[in-house]
This record gives sequence, C-alpha cells and structure tokens, in this order.
Amino acid sequence: MKSDRLLSILLLLQTRGRVPAGELAERLEVSRRTVYRDVEALSAAGVPVYAERGRHGGIALLPGFRTDVTGMTADEARALFILAAEGAHTALGLDEALGSALRKVMAALPAPHRPAAELTGRRILVDPDRWRGGPRPSADLDELQSAVLTDLRLRIRYRHSGETRLRTYTVDPYGLVAKAGTWYLVADRRGAPQLFRADRVASATLTDAPVRRRAGVELAEVWRQLRRRVEDRPAGVRVTARIRRDRLDLAVRILGGALTGPPREDPGDESGWAVIELACPVVRAVRQLLQFGDSLEVLGPPEARRVMAEAAAALTAVYAADPPS
Repeated sequence: MKSDRLLSILLLLQTRGRVPAGELAERLEVSRRTVYRDVEALSAAGVPVYAERGRHGGIALLPGFRTDVTGMTADEARALFILAAEGAHTALGLDEALGSALRKVMAALPAPHRPAAELTGRRILVDPDRWRGGPRPSADLDELQSAVLTDLRLRIRYRHSGETRLRTYTVDPYGLVAKAGTWYLVADRRGAPQLFRADRVASATLTDAPVRRRAGVELAEVWRQLRRRVEDRPAGVRVTARIRRDRLDLAVRILGGALTGPPREDPGDESGWAVIELACPVVRAVRQLLQFGDSLEVLGPPEARRVMAEAAAALTAVYAADPPS
C-alpha cells in the first residue's frame, strides 16, 4: 500500500539521514520513478523532504525535522514496560542496558502514551520462578552468550542428570532460552538438535571454527522441536491417589505439571476425598507424596503402594529410635 510505503520512507530517512533513491527503490521493491513520486507526495503533505541529484545525492529530510511516525499504540507502549523480575536481563548482565533503553523508549513515546506506560511498569511484574522452587544452581552465561552472538562453535564439558562424570562435546549453538527461570543452551551436536541445561555446563570454550547450523533453521524453530520432544515424552509410571479436599489446592500448586488432568471430585461424596492422577518418571519418585502425610493415599499401581509403604516404614524407624546424642 502507498501509505505503508510513505511511512517506510519517512522512517528510513529519520534513521539514516540521506538515502540514495536506488537504495530506497531496492528496499521497497519499487522503481526509482515511484520513489520520486512518493517523495513529491510527502512534500505535498508538509514533510520537508527533498532530493539531491549527483554522485553523492539522495533523498533527505531538512535538518532537525522529527515526527512521531512509529504508529505505536497505547497497548504496544504498555507491553514494552512489563518487565521480568531479576531474571533474564540480570543473568545476561544487561540490567543497566535495559534501564537505559527503556528511558530512551519513554522519551520517544508520544506524550499521551507515557503515563500509561510508566504506570504499567510500576504495577505489573512478571516473575518466572516457581513458588518453593528452592535455590537454583548458578549458571555462568558469559561464554555461552559469546558463542551464540559470535557464531563460533563451542566446546563444553557437561554433566547429564543422574551422572557424576563430565562429558565433552563440540556443539553448534542456536541460542539461549530461559524456561521458568532455568537457562538452556539450544545447539546442534553432530547435526542433531539437543538441549543443555546451562547450570550443568562445567566449562565452555569458544573455538576458532565458525558455527555449522542447518541452513534456514532458527532458534525458535529448534526450541519448539526440543520442547515438544520433552513435553511428549511418555511418563514412566501413572499413579492414582486420593487426597483430602482441604489439601487439594496445595497439592495442585506443588505437583503442578505432574498432574495428568484435573482432580476428580464427586459433589455427592461426603467422604472428604478427591482423586488425582499424576505421571512419575520412575516409580520411586512417588516418595515425594510423603510430604502430604496421611492426607494422601496412593491407590495404584501396586508397585507404587509398595514404595510408599517401604518409605513410610523407613521413616517410622528413624523416628522410633532415640535421637543421636
């Protein structure tokens, strides 16, 4: 549309100063003649734009001319000021840069939008950490960030979950992703996508070799693929349990993603219990349910009940004995 093209020309001129007509024509995918017609239309609308012929000529605005042509709406302005709490920017060492950038954005906003944007920044906060998640292992993101920004291959020493020894890999990074407060390195290893938790990277060293990413593949696409792989992973054990209704809200908050569906409550049942189903990676993981004491009973499968009984008996033995002096 012509209006979009005129806006694009004005934005380019405000950002770049003088721009050759040929470059404008190439960027906008039109002819030079169309560019000159658009310049005449801008001039007729009161925009002080002019064209200079010759080797060093081009299209330019009169010095000092500025106008708000961002087209930013009030909701878009407010969205920019909804910040994450001490998370991604802190980990990347960009807190000061973020503050400086937002001050510049605020200065550039149309005056009517500024109060709403400022109020939004003071009233809305996004905290990616879960409740009672405990302290998270620290991750050194400096080398990982350098690798994804300099397009170099990376050599890492990595500890997989459940292992104590370190493995060494040479990987081709696509980028870093923060998921619920945990940082991940998304990279190809031997041409296949893989996810590495940043806090399990013992060391990271940049190589001199350029990164070897798959052609046309970007971070967002690889992340979607890896996330789907994790989310679609079949559960090792499906566990059914009953829990007292007065503890149900707490169980839903704590167990979260382990639940395979909403609790089953029968309004006509006056026993005071509800039934929940959850997925555990291994049967021994049901021991986490001991935290609910006698407010929760595992109903099945039988091997899960045996694990709970053994764990409860071991716990009883500990407390039945005299405490160490």
